[in-house]
Amino acid sequence: MSKLRIAIVGAGPAGIYAADLLLKAERDFEVSIDLFDRLPAPYGLVRYGVSPDHPRIKGIINALREVLDRGDIRFFGNVDFGTDLTIDDLRRHYHAVIFATGAISDAPLAIPGIDAKGSYGAADFVSWFDGHPDVPRTWPLEAREVAVIGNGNVALDVSRMLIKHADDLLPTEIPDNVYAGLKENPITDLHLFGRRGPAYVKFTPLELRELGEVRDVDMVLNPADFEHADPHAEALVAGNKQALVISRVMNKWLTEQAERDAADGPGASRRLHMHFWSKPVAVVTEPDAEGTPRVTAIRVERTAPDGLGGIVDTGEIRDIPVQSLYRAVGYFGSALDEVPFDGDRGVIPNDGGRVRDAEGTQVPGVYATGWIKRGPVGLIGHTKSDAMETIEGLLADRGQLWTPGAPEEDAITALLDERGVPVTTVEGWHRLDAHEIALGEAVGRPRIKVVPREDMTAVSRGEEPRA
Repeated sequence: MSKLRIAIVGAGPAGIYAADLLLKAERDFEVSIDLFDRLPAPYGLVRYGVSPDHPRIKGIINALREVLDRGDIRFFGNVDFGTDLTIDDLRRHYHAVIFATGAISDAPLAIPGIDAKGSYGAADFVSWFDGHPDVPRTWPLEAREVAVIGNGNVALDVSRMLIKHADDLLPTEIPDNVYAGLKENPITDLHLFGRRGPAYVKFTPLELRELGEVRDVDMVLNPADFEHADPHAEALVAGNKQALVISRVMNKWLTEQAERDAADGPGASRRLHMHFWSKPVAVVTEPDAEGTPRVTAIRVERTAPDGLGGIVDTGEIRDIPVQSLYRAVGYFGSALDEVPFDGDRGVIPNDGGRVRDAEGTQVPGVYATGWIKRGPVGLIGHTKSDAMETIEGLLADRGQLWTPGAPEEDAITALLDERGVPVTTVEGWHRLDAHEIALGEAVGRPRIKVVPREDMTAVSRGEEPRA
């Protein structure tokens, strides 16, 4: 083959890194890459999975943009794999495909009552406050007391966005509909639950510090959560700088809490309660006016350290009144049409990125990278080494890939035109990007994100958005 034609499905960090590494790999043949995404704009998780008040993390977009702006990767946005484009289409036009579709659904939490009205997945809430075009424009923010289950960075993002005053988000790119919703949020108390102790949290120190800096919010901790004799936790803190910093932050909050209690003055208008050694075991519900079970409390069991980094149950149960809850216990991948899928792990089964079928046999021409390959673990930067492994496997398999019948570069464009797919391009993203920045500048903000898919597509294609 004179030119290797590769399709990559998913234009988030994993897909863009894979494209970049493939083009930079040592080889003696030409490579042509087409990058597809079901959304009109690129960047995936960075655009739709990072809180708007985290501009430092969103700065990774600059690096991803440099890759797309080189001009050696074609971007086809607003193309849905499975409907607009099928695996048979890819076989006809490419030598191989790399799936980099990520993990955008919520991992399940199997406790009674978890499906009650007022119970939500963190991933859905994140998509809403990040202006994802495929979620409803409104969110039911009606509860004064809210529970968040989880001890990772997503749990902190959700907690911070729920407890933060909406006006403090105006310096960010928060969409107008999200600002309007959060402005009416009646929350007074947020309860954050973790099954293990404070030494075992998965937060990063930066995220934790930011939580404590939110205006007009008191951090509330239970001193008893820090009194367990746990040699394993002590060794963890002593040997891990990140754990040590987190321990110092929480001890600072405990001191500030004691000083507030001693002063006996007016506190903040909102409170964030951190509950450790607290395992959610059920959601307590009551029927609403329509007879639908609705969240009224979360039932937790007190746990204790087992000395090995795990927990034991104590049998001590209590109910904490809440009117809504969010589970932030991890993300989960979604199955793709005619592509093998492991429903237990939420990934495409693979060996080093080489996709395997149900019998464990390698599927020729099909590869995976990113969270859909390894599960939702690791930070964005980890996707580079992950992509390199996949690329090395693909290049080693060069003689065993598909033999496309129509590999010409204009063939896929003609196919999508024939099907009436309103494709967006890198140039279209530049138009949308400039449009959002202009919307923000008009009101003294850095950006106002366009939310409706139809408007995103229209602006990207140089058409007038809806009135």
